[in-house]
Amino acid sequence: MLSSIICHCLYLPPNSNADVIQRPLHFFLNLYIISYKKTQIQSLIFSLSCLLCDKSDMASNSKLFFFSFFFAIFVALAVSLLPLALSRGLTEEATHAFLDVSASLEQAQAVLSFDPETVQPFGQHDDEMQQQTLANSSSFSVQLHPRDFLLKTSYKDYKSLVLSRLERDSARVKSLTTKLQVSLDGVSESDLEPMKTELRPEDLSTPIVSGTSQGSGEYFSRVGVGSPPKLFYMVLDTGSDINWLQCQPCSDCYQQSDPVFNPGSSSSYKTLSCTSQQCGSLENPGCSTGKCQYQVSYGDGSYTVGDFVTETVSFGNTGAVNGIALGCGHENEGLFVGAAGLLGLGAGKLSLLSQIKASSFSYCLVDRHSGRSSTLEFNSAPPSDSVTTPLLRNEKVGTFYYIGLTGLSVGGQPVSIPSSAFQLDASGNGGIIIDSGTAITRLQTEAYNSLRDAFVKLTRHLPSTSGVSLFDTCYDLSSMTSVRVPTVAFRLSDGKSLQLPAKNYLIPVDSSGTFCFAFAATGSSLSIIGNVQQQGTRVSFDLAKSRVGFSPNKC
Repeated sequence: MLSSIICHCLYLPPNSNADVIQRPLHFFLNLYIISYKKTQIQSLIFSLSCLLCDKSDMASNSKLFFFSFFFAIFVALAVSLLPLALSRGLTEEATHAFLDVSASLEQAQAVLSFDPETVQPFGQHDDEMQQQTLANSSSFSVQLHPRDFLLKTSYKDYKSLVLSRLERDSARVKSLTTKLQVSLDGVSESDLEPMKTELRPEDLSTPIVSGTSQGSGEYFSRVGVGSPPKLFYMVLDTGSDINWLQCQPCSDCYQQSDPVFNPGSSSSYKTLSCTSQQCGSLENPGCSTGKCQYQVSYGDGSYTVGDFVTETVSFGNTGAVNGIALGCGHENEGLFVGAAGLLGLGAGKLSLLSQIKASSFSYCLVDRHSGRSSTLEFNSAPPSDSVTTPLLRNEKVGTFYYIGLTGLSVGGQPVSIPSSAFQLDASGNGGIIIDSGTAITRLQTEAYNSLRDAFVKLTRHLPSTSGVSLFDTCYDLSSMTSVRVPTVAFRLSDGKSLQLPAKNYLIPVDSSGTFCFAFAATGSSLSIIGNVQQQGTRVSFDLAKSRVGFSPNKC
């Protein structure tokens, strides 16, 4: 397009001494190409210079010659600055995005009528799972589904469903911050008493198949355990290390959608001795009749206690891994409704990743309302267009994935936040982690207040309304089908930014058009990037190089 514009501007009619202008222009354009032949813009100029070249003799018109001489200098200088202007524009953040209000409300309303029993997300023949043994270096994947794809809600109105999710999400955040504080204070997890009063009866006692589960921010996959493999819905959690599932005999178990695992039906089930290396890696190991015992308390009232064993774990038709250490829980209580247990994807020694010696893994969390699925992949190459930042380690607690984050921006402009807001200090406080189990991003209070104020300043054209639960910034968009809003982006340590889709930070909280800014204050020094902000982005963890990458639209 640029070359056509220049050619049009330089067009001269016949018999107008065109050669007098063309020859010096040709000379300077070629001189420019020889010095700076690097960009597509410059290649176009080279083509232009060739078109201007003529074999006829230059006319002896000095006025036209000097005019063309200076005009050639002007064109060369202008074009030399154009690539700089273009590259600057490509690196600058967008200032505004558009939120499809109607589509968001339609998806939210569809959750209330969605029946997971009408779909078969994991294939027609679960019992035909192959059990090909995987090498530790193999790459493999499993399907990943949001909780709404597994469980039907009993709520008749969307706001009640949202409130229950936010309550569960607050319990999740409390669990993570408690785990961190326990590690920093040197308190034993066994000293944490389960807070049963925080658990609602419907979270524990209502049959899943009747559609009475509340839903949460968790994501599930279908995983085989034992030989022959029995399939279970398992929570995939980057904020935990210990793998476990409910086992028979079950003295205290919550409701799950699959039959409880029977160790007696598996030929690969093996108990671990109290002197085994795996038992010694537990934070609070126990011993009973020579068998290793485990206990995990999550700080939100959830806990699991039982035998620590090894089993074969199967990942769809991609294969199986033998000898995975996991907890066989005979006493379990908490907010895991629907799932048989949990696969820990944390950075600790006993996590699934450490046991299979994965050098990398990635996941993409689909929209919880979409009914679609994505994949959790192990040892696979990240997308080439990933925006990356350092993966940091907290020596005080090895489970969490801390990332390098320098700040946030709203409307393309940096938010005024102290540089220390997201820094991990020597004592293990502060920093920001990325977590698959937390729904709403929590920021250190000062950082959140600055982000919210910047967003409110640029959304004064939107009708505001009262807050909902942990959200203090909400809007009444009931009269709109789409709306223009300022962009929100994470600013990473390497100088690049990850811009969020508008639907990842303005979410519906009822069916009538109330949307809220989906960030909240954490109340502690730890900040957490939740899964609502991660939706639609493949997050890749390169454990060997200590990098984490973000690739939008790679589900």
